[in-house]
Amino acid sequence: MHEQGTQDGPAARAPASLRVRFGEPLLLLVSLALSVLGAIIGMQLIVTLGISANTSVIGALIAIVFSRIPIEVARRFRVLERQNLVQTAISSATFGAGNSLMIPLGVPYAVGMPELSLPMMIGALAAMLVDGAMLYFLFGTRTFPATGSWPSGVATAEAIWAGDQGGRKAAFLGLGVLVGVAGSWLGVPMSAFGAAFLGNIAALTMFGIGLLVRGYSVAVTGIDIAKAYIPHGIMIGAGTVAMIQVGSEIYRARQASGAQVQMAAQASSAGRAGRILAGGYVIYALIALLITGLAGGFTHMSLGMAIAFVLYAAFAAYVHELIVGIAAMHSGWFPAFAVALITLTIGILIGFPPTALAVLAGFSAATGPAFADMGYDLKTGFLLRGEGRDPELELAGRRQQFIAAMAGFVVAGVVVLLFSKGFFARDMLPPVDRVYAASIKAGSSWEITRSLALWAIPGALLQWLGGAKRQLGVLLATGLLLTSPLAGFAVLAGLLLRLVLRRMRGKEPPELSAFAGGVIAGDALFTFGRSLIKIK
Repeated sequence: MHEQGTQDGPAARAPASLRVRFGEPLLLLVSLALSVLGAIIGMQLIVTLGISANTSVIGALIAIVFSRIPIEVARRFRVLERQNLVQTAISSATFGAGNSLMIPLGVPYAVGMPELSLPMMIGALAAMLVDGAMLYFLFGTRTFPATGSWPSGVATAEAIWAGDQGGRKAAFLGLGVLVGVAGSWLGVPMSAFGAAFLGNIAALTMFGIGLLVRGYSVAVTGIDIAKAYIPHGIMIGAGTVAMIQVGSEIYRARQASGAQVQMAAQASSAGRAGRILAGGYVIYALIALLITGLAGGFTHMSLGMAIAFVLYAAFAAYVHELIVGIAAMHSGWFPAFAVALITLTIGILIGFPPTALAVLAGFSAATGPAFADMGYDLKTGFLLRGEGRDPELELAGRRQQFIAAMAGFVVAGVVVLLFSKGFFARDMLPPVDRVYAASIKAGSSWEITRSLALWAIPGALLQWLGGAKRQLGVLLATGLLLTSPLAGFAVLAGLLLRLVLRRMRGKEPPELSAFAGGVIAGDALFTFGRSLIKIK
């Protein structure tokens, strides 16, 4: 069992749920200040490079460095739970500002409807908060178990442990950081290599294959699978089956209730997941109704079309959230931009008017990133608190993380509200918003419809054959939707090395997770530093 943190006096021997609260004045002040910085960085990166950096591990490293300053105030941050809360806040602010707010808010400007920006801001902020809250309530259920891979969360925990304990774990973490930085410097996406040591082998194999197929389809076959909407169709089929599998898991667990204590606990978890998922859909429908009404979308649609749009918009946001969450949990990567484009494409084929489509694109894009980021952060906390050995401690610590994350999201909302117009006035939009706008202007096509329907079949079959635990169809589609063949090689190379080590040792070396965490951290640090240089 890992240590819960460096001792700092008698109070340190009390349960962490009693001695560490996010409302502590110094902890709150430091977290909010770093959240403002993270939100600004997230905005800048998303409009200049189209990405958001993994500031979760960077926030943790900042907290570790601050804790080593030889003053009494800084020593309080040697407690691991405080470092966890700091990184939770800054990570939420960065992803929230960049992915969950700037992308939706930029859609109205990209389609030439800036008057929609205020309704979109209100809707995106609400959707982001609901997004994070849903993962908080779903974390630890059969759908999104705390024991899931969540590679970025593991990497952050390993960094915090190494900073606290030193020794052999720190050495392997340091080696991983060097490998991650070196590989990133050579242009290899090393976070994919690191994730190969942490996730499900079958799922990551499909992910790597998908990346390679997307990367070399034109060179080998002369067919651009993206323009043929093959990845989109596979994701639609796999995502549909994934939704059925989630419902089936919940139903089976409920049927098992009363048989024995463990089964009853599973049924309780499944029942909670079912209520959360159903409640989430209702809330998303209300938010979609609010945005559409504020945007004046109902003036362009009949009553029947308006009802259909609200129901579909809520469903699109809901499915986008779950698919992004599943991909993030298994691989550490998530195709948020691409899945939002899929839901937009289906909306175009249905025949919704341009105003409604702009709302749909922004609303769908607002969900998913906060969901995935919350999963990473809660995984970090779960590991630091002893992997659930003390349920009361785990729930109390998780609650403090939720408060920290919500604070980070609110800071993101304030920063985006204050500074986003300055970016948009200079025509600095997230690149993906221009893709959404071009899709809306292009309109529907029978060829697209046929391709989506055709390729949904193998996606559905693969997802069904792999089962809910492996998520083969979703992970293959995730790889097909991303343009990074080097990441494919990195994932498969990492998996091969992992299997070789397992065969040589009879089991996976215990230091492997620290090394993998270091690789992901090294990649994040190098990418973050290079991004700052590029945006100057």
